Amino acid sequence: MPETQFNIDACLVDEVSIATETSLLPKISEFSRIAPDVTLAQGVRVFSFVNLYGCSIGDNSKIGTFVEIQKNAEIGRNVKISSHTFICEGVQIEDDVFIGHNVSFINDKYPRATSATGKLQTEADWQVVRTIVKRGASIGTSCTILCGVTIGEFAIVGAGSVVTRDVPSNTIVAGNPAHTLRKIEDK
Repeated sequence: MPETQFNIDACLVDEVSIATETSLLPKISEFSRIAPDVTLAQGVRVFSFVNLYGCSIGDNSKIGTFVEIQKNAEIGRNVKISSHTFICEGVQIEDDVFIGHNVSFINDKYPRATSATGKLQTEADWQVVRTIVKRGASIGTSCTILCGVTIGEFAIVGAGSVVTRDVPSNTIVAGNPAHTLRKIEDK
């Protein structure tokens, strides 16, 4: 992914022009919040009410309305992230992945509001646990992906699933917790 920084102000557009223009520059709604430390590759489209900070987004990816992507998250090329999705620190999404609406990723195995001393926790009080979504995978609407898992290449996670363990490549899983329904046969 190129490490090109773009002038965000020069790329502001509305959703109508996002759908009709073909420029390689990122397309960003004026109602999105993009921190200066975000890396946007060529052809990225960002819709309204998006919050991005400290992350990287690969070529030709599309970020839907009401999406938040936190620092140290990596989004590959040709990724579609649907509205109302939360991608936290430590998540790596490879190329050609589909993320449905309202998908939530978790990055802490034992979340707590306060430390043992009763003070609000800071970054020093917990560790990020990484999650990887491999190339070509699809995650259905309203899934929750717990931390520390890998979703394999071309795997499909059914809508509403809670993923608590690794999903093998070319496998369809669904349920709470998600379990294997079947392998995907080559066609």
